[in-house]
Amino acid sequence: MSQQGARPARQEDDWWGELYDGTTQDTGPAQAPDSLDDRFASARNAVTERPRPPEPSPSREPSPPPDPSTSPEPERTGPPLPDHLVAPADLPDYVGSGPPTYEPEPTALPPADPDALDGLVPDTVLDGARYGACTLRALSQRGDSARYRGEPRRDALLTARFGAGDQALVLVAMATGARAVSGAHLAAAEACRGIARAVGRSHQRLAQDIRAARRGDLRPGLHRLTDRALGGLRASAATDAPVAVLRCLLLPADPDCRIRVFFGVGDGGLFRLRDGAWQDIEPRLTADDTAPDAPLGDGRASLDFGALPGGGRASLDFDALPGDGRTAPRPGAPRPGSPDPRPPREPFLFRASVARPGDVLVLCTAGLADPLREAEALRARLARRWSGGTPPGLAAFLADARVRVKGYADDRTAAAVWEA
Repeated sequence: MSQQGARPARQEDDWWGELYDGTTQDTGPAQAPDSLDDRFASARNAVTERPRPPEPSPSREPSPPPDPSTSPEPERTGPPLPDHLVAPADLPDYVGSGPPTYEPEPTALPPADPDALDGLVPDTVLDGARYGACTLRALSQRGDSARYRGEPRRDALLTARFGAGDQALVLVAMATGARAVSGAHLAAAEACRGIARAVGRSHQRLAQDIRAARRGDLRPGLHRLTDRALGGLRASAATDAPVAVLRCLLLPADPDCRIRVFFGVGDGGLFRLRDGAWQDIEPRLTADDTAPDAPLGDGRASLDFGALPGGGRASLDFDALPGDGRTAPRPGAPRPGSPDPRPPREPFLFRASVARPGDVLVLCTAGLADPLREAEALRARLARRWSGGTPPGLAAFLADARVRVKGYADDRTAAAVWEA
C-alpha cells in the first residue's frame, strides 16, 4: 500500500494486493463453536499454562554427580613447604620403607596392684619451660612393645628447678630401669628422685661452679652425687650389677651463662643440632673407665676443705701412694693377679659444653638414641623440624619425638634445649 502521489507499489507490497484481490475467496465463518465459555477457557489457558521442559532423550541418562572421595586432588604448584612449617598431623608418624608392626597408639594397660597404686606410671609424660636463654622441651613415652604387651614404662623423667631468679638451676633427669631388675620402672623413678635430692641440696654451689666454669670441681662432685643416688638402689636390689641408667642435664637460669652440663651413667645419647647438622657429642669412654676399680672423677679422690681467703681451694689427695704411683686398693677389691668376680663398673659420663644461639641440645635414652644414630631418615626429619629457630610447642614436640622407625620399639625419653 502506498500514499497518494507515490510511485507504484514495490514488490514487497504485492501481498496487500493479493489480499484484496477480487478473485480471492472469503474464508467464511469458523466451523467450531465460539461461545463465551470457549473464549474464557482460551484466555485462562493462555495465562496459567507454562511451557514444559523437554523430556530427556531415552538414549541419554543424566550423569551422577562426581564422588569427592575419588576425585583427583588439584595439583599443587610451587616448591613444597619445609617440614618445620607443616603441621605435625599432616606428616606420617613414621620414617623408612613402611610403618612398624606395632600399632601407633597404646593398646594394653599395665596390671595394677590395689595396695601399691603409687607404682603406676602414665603412658606419656610431657613437660617444658623457658629460663634464661634456653627453652626446654621434655618427653617420656612408653615404647610400642610395652604398649602391646601391657608392660609399664621403664623410662622415668624428672624436671625440677632449684632456687629463684638468675641464681636458679634447672635439672633434667632421665633413667631407664634394668630389664633384669624386678620393678624396673620403680627403680628408674627412684634414681631420678635420688639425684634430684642430691642436686637440690647442693644447687647453690653447683650453680656457682657452672657460672665460673670450674670443670675440675664439677666432674668429681657430680660423680659423687651420682654414686650416692645409685648406691642405695644397688643396696636395695642386693646386687653389684647396674640397676638403672641415669642421665642428667644441668641448665643455669642465668641468661649470661651458656654452659650446659651433662653427667650420668649408662647408655643413651647426647646430640647437638648446629647449623642444620647433627653432632654426636656423647663422651667417649676408654677401657680403664669400665674397670671395676675405675678411679673416681678425675682419677684422684680428694677431701675438699672449701675456699681459701684470697682465692683457690684447699684439698688433700689421699688415695695416691708415693713412690710407685699406684692407688690404694678399694674395700672388697680382689688381690692382684686373681680374677675379679665383680661386674664392670658403671662408667661415669661428664661433658660441659658452651652453647651458641640457634643450637639445639638433645639428651635422650637409648630408645631414641639408637634410631637417631642409625636411621638417616629420622635424623633428616628431626633436623628439618627443629632447625627453624623457633622451639615447637609441647604438642608439636610430642609428635616429632615419637616418630617411629621399624625395628625400634623401646621406651623413649628425650629432653631438647633450644638456644635463643
